[in-house]
Amino acid sequence: MNRLLVKLAVTVAVGSLLSSNPTAAQILPPQKRAEHVEITQGPALELAHDDLAIVRWTTTNPRGLDEHFGIVHYGTDPKDLSQKAKGHIRLNRAHPETIFRVRMDGLKPQTTYYYQVTSIDSAGESDGVESPVKQFTTPGPRRANRSLSATTRSEAKVTAARAIWTAEPVALTVR
Repeated sequence: MNRLLVKLAVTVAVGSLLSSNPTAAQILPPQKRAEHVEITQGPALELAHDDLAIVRWTTTNPRGLDEHFGIVHYGTDPKDLSQKAKGHIRLNRAHPETIFRVRMDGLKPQTTYYYQVTSIDSAGESDGVESPVKQFTTPGPRRANRSLSATTRSEAKVTAARAIWTAEPVALTVR
């Protein structure tokens, strides 16, 4: 009987260790929201291609829920910023500031875009900060890699690999 109880106790102990969820133990309750959030740097254009752009800005840490979204409202008319791009981040509770980066896709080459940034938490509540309207112009179309189709680029890589593979062997002398 004692042997059966010991076996049962070991089985329960091992089972509880294997089925425990250590991640759940690390989830902290939300912090109290910051009373005042402000943009401390930017927003500024970090990268621009003919069809995409990335905008970056820094705010004081908004606290509250850990999951946040940077939002860029943009368009080609400064009075009609009806397009929207969102970028997900997770707040770092230990940092006094938060850096947001948002990518805007589907842009047109050589076009001036106007934009304004803000941020919200995962429940959709605004952090209460909004930038003035800024602008950037996308460059002209890139030609180098886009002029080749994916198949042609793939064939070029295979040809280059064959050229390396069929190269004459080099004689090495070991001393």
